[in-house]
Amino acid sequence: MRAVWLREFGGPEVLRVEQTPDPVPGAGQVLIETAAIGITYVETQVRSGSAPMALPALPIIPGNGVAGTVVAAGPDVDAALVGQRVASTTGGSGGYAEKVAVDAGLLVPIPDGLGFRDAVGLLNDGRTALGIARALAPAAGEWVLIGAAASGVSSLLIQLARQAGARVIAAASSGPKLDLALSRGAEVGVDYTEPGWADRVREATGGAGVDVSADPAGGAIGRAAFELVRQGGRFLAFGAGSGEMTSIPAEEATGRGVTLVPMGAAFPSPAAVHELSVRALAEGAAGRLRPVIGQTFPLEGAADAHAAIGKRATLGKTLLIP
Repeated sequence: MRAVWLREFGGPEVLRVEQTPDPVPGAGQVLIETAAIGITYVETQVRSGSAPMALPALPIIPGNGVAGTVVAAGPDVDAALVGQRVASTTGGSGGYAEKVAVDAGLLVPIPDGLGFRDAVGLLNDGRTALGIARALAPAAGEWVLIGAAASGVSSLLIQLARQAGARVIAAASSGPKLDLALSRGAEVGVDYTEPGWADRVREATGGAGVDVSADPAGGAIGRAAFELVRQGGRFLAFGAGSGEMTSIPAEEATGRGVTLVPMGAAFPSPAAVHELSVRALAEGAAGRLRPVIGQTFPLEGAADAHAAIGKRATLGKTLLIP
């Protein structure tokens, strides 16, 4: 099979397609022939060696989210799974490949009416958005500030906030990204690369600030997103687009009357992670969650995909198509 290997940390060019033996499913595993493979921003940080987490030992095949068809079952696995359309995480690596062996317990059946691309677009991003929405609990009439508003997670979070009756302010770095966020239900769009963007958020809320802020950016943007939360509001950081997570001292938040909602509240248990994955795909099949598949690349284009994400030149979810 063809697979994308990371053998050294560096720029996008270190990702190379190589002929690789097919994985053999072990006990409790199945083999998936992939039809769509998700790419996350953190995978670009891992590739560069700059991820805000422990880096993996190399070499590895990157990738943690796939959709495809089960083509083989290992020992102690129901053979009836063969032929089923499924989405699955991979345990952290192995996804950028034509075939992937995964634990059968990780499989999420793809509902009828949902394609492979939308399924993988909802698998990780959908469950993350659902978990964040549950943890922050936006309510009808509340103002919600969502950063990186054209990303896979944030574009779904906008939809969930709107379904709860909240009023969404989308923050992003360009006109096309703000247009996308507005098309998904945001009421106000602000470009946070422009001076005074925080003032425009305050103006939109009549000077009161927002009730809820969800920050995937970190750095100076994340700090500003926290400071825009009014007394009695909630703040959750869920990404490190700047290279560092937003870290707010508990005593500062208490002094401002702001509740810091930990990301752990979105995923209180492994069972909750799987439940949210199943729910995300079901919501997609029902038409209530619409992932944005902004761009696709062949396996051989993995380096180009990472380069585009790194340049902030993508909308929504970026996929590899074997």
